Amino acid sequence: MSAKRRILLIDPEEVSREALAVRLRTLGYDVATANDGVQGAHEALERPPSAVIADLAMPSISGAQLCRLLKAEPATQDVPVILRGEEGHRNRFWAEQTGALAYVIKGRMGDLVRAMNRGFEGAPEEDEFFMALSCDVSVRDRIAQCLDAALFDSVIAAEVRKLAVCECFDTLFDLFAQFVSQVTTYRWLSVVTDAPVRGGVHAQPGQSARALEEAIAALGVAPETRFTLIEDEDPSCDGEGPPPLVRPITFGDTRLGAIALAPRAASAREDAALLEICARELGGPLRTATLVEESRRLATVDALTGLFNRRAFVDAARRELARAQRHRDPLSVLLFDIDHFKSINDGQGHAMGDRVLKSVGDLLSSLARESDVCARWGGEEFVILLTSTDLPGGAQAAERVRAAIEAMRVDNDRGERIPVTASFGVATLEPNEEMDALVDRADRAMYLAKTSGRNRVELELAHEDAAE
Repeated sequence: MSAKRRILLIDPEEVSREALAVRLRTLGYDVATANDGVQGAHEALERPPSAVIADLAMPSISGAQLCRLLKAEPATQDVPVILRGEEGHRNRFWAEQTGALAYVIKGRMGDLVRAMNRGFEGAPEEDEFFMALSCDVSVRDRIAQCLDAALFDSVIAAEVRKLAVCECFDTLFDLFAQFVSQVTTYRWLSVVTDAPVRGGVHAQPGQSARALEEAIAALGVAPETRFTLIEDEDPSCDGEGPPPLVRPITFGDTRLGAIALAPRAASAREDAALLEICARELGGPLRTATLVEESRRLATVDALTGLFNRRAFVDAARRELARAQRHRDPLSVLLFDIDHFKSINDGQGHAMGDRVLKSVGDLLSSLARESDVCARWGGEEFVILLTSTDLPGGAQAAERVRAAIEAMRVDNDRGERIPVTASFGVATLEPNEEMDALVDRADRAMYLAKTSGRNRVELELAHEDAAE
């Protein structure tokens, strides 16, 4: 030991305190003693030691409170604290939670020395030149401030963890923004997820475009990333401020996304601490929402084609049908069937048949409008619901898809093209018509297309038009 390490020993029992001090001095340590936590705290803050040894249970202030105080003060935050006491899992756990280096059972000198040596590893020798810290504020007041800060942190963490009940990202972000805006003010707040890539921005009305641009730059996501925009009066209307604060959101060792907050100048320091807590606790709720969304998506999506399955299509179509009936808006259904699909399966194998179906699904996803609903109806049949589309518009859409399928290139494993065509039936919603009846009329039109030569579009006219 090139220089004596100065140890501060705090023990309310005089006999055990003096006995341990003698042992430590024999081992070459410079030992200062204190008989309670208040005296020890003043001693540590006025002249930071190399290490502190204190009883976990002490009158006035406990070793746990003392440890929290020392870890909160810049001059003593790196000073190793070793707490001592009776055997017990609860004592050891509580000591570790306060930030103590170790918890040592009283009387186990070897464990105590080994714990001190761990604390000294890599630590610089004590600097003989130091600046005494002002103790105008009482130790009890400082501890009260530490406890208040710890309570505040725990409340923030608990509130963020409550968001685990959210079952989708948009709801989660909305409630999270409402909560954070109660705790601090900011110019904008944003959260993004890595998989799937999407985000949310909370900003003042009229400033969301600028906030979105700043959030994209701060979080390093692509400009085309889908963002949910929440606009209300909660964020600050400040146009300028400090650079955004960014923190990763993790769940265990896995990164889930990131959070960014554009602070106001007056509260930037507090915002940094708040953001650390939020980033640490948001991982669980974000993971839950993502898993629920994914499970729901898998329940509604056909695994092979990536389109809606039949059940999901029916649910979506009924909602659109009710809307169309209410607003007297036209709505059309295209039902089509891959021509000679059994021949493809028999001649090329089921793997090639699946490749054809997947290629058709990819094609529909690329051609459909955002408001259209595309689904695999079953087997080699597909269905498309076209909102705000009358019969001539439906016929044009069907012809466009038919031509695209015919031109689509699907190769087998030998590099040979598999010819693919489809037969289409189109029907447009009549007043007071049910979904099943509309699809049935499209199915009859599709059957007519297949019996009339295939690779064509047929229309199912409304009853009055057919009569004419």
